[in-house]
Amino acid sequence: MERHLDQDLDKVRQMLLKMGGAVEGMVAKATQALLERSARLCTEVIDGDTEVDQLEMDVDEAAYSILVRKHPTAVDLRFLVAATKINSNLERIGDSAVNIAQSVEQINEQPPLKPYIDLPHLSELVQKMVRNSLDAFVRKDVALATQVCRSDDEVDGLYKQIFRELLTYMIEDPKTVSRALHLLLIARNLERIADHATNIAEDVIYYVEGRDIRHSMAGMPGPKR
Repeated sequence: MERHLDQDLDKVRQMLLKMGGAVEGMVAKATQALLERSARLCTEVIDGDTEVDQLEMDVDEAAYSILVRKHPTAVDLRFLVAATKINSNLERIGDSAVNIAQSVEQINEQPPLKPYIDLPHLSELVQKMVRNSLDAFVRKDVALATQVCRSDDEVDGLYKQIFRELLTYMIEDPKTVSRALHLLLIARNLERIADHATNIAEDVIYYVEGRDIRHSMAGMPGPKR
């Protein structure tokens, strides 16, 4: 019975990792679509959301089945609670990647507003946060999860810098408003992805140590769910 429970829990873990790899790839591909002005990559990102949505339903179904049939212990119960929350955040990351791809489709119909330097850097930062949050989950690494939470400050700072720059473009030349707004939406969605990665890291800490740190750790980002 215990062996079967372990197998079921590992199945949930593997599905989450598959989902995490998919959404991280979507974010990377959406960013690449911006840099290469590629309609094909935008379409691939948007189409990829179907797989992510199916995985979300599969994870929830597997987790709820374990809860009903297996009567998990306290540690396993924390795993399942964390898994369902991580599942939801990963699905939302996929949605944000789709939003980015849709904005890129609009931008690609117009001349580039500026060289893209800060946005790719922001994308790299948030992809690393997603990757590290999932690594922390697999390794039960509270130190790495805490590092992810603290990385959100750097993302927020870069987002504010991009916001100010794009606002300046719009004020100085009204013809740039449409392109600047789409770039701002891209930056905002990347910032939201970082928030979801932070949520995942907080769930890892809850799973490993049974601590809810959303309101308790000084200097930590606030709840962003």
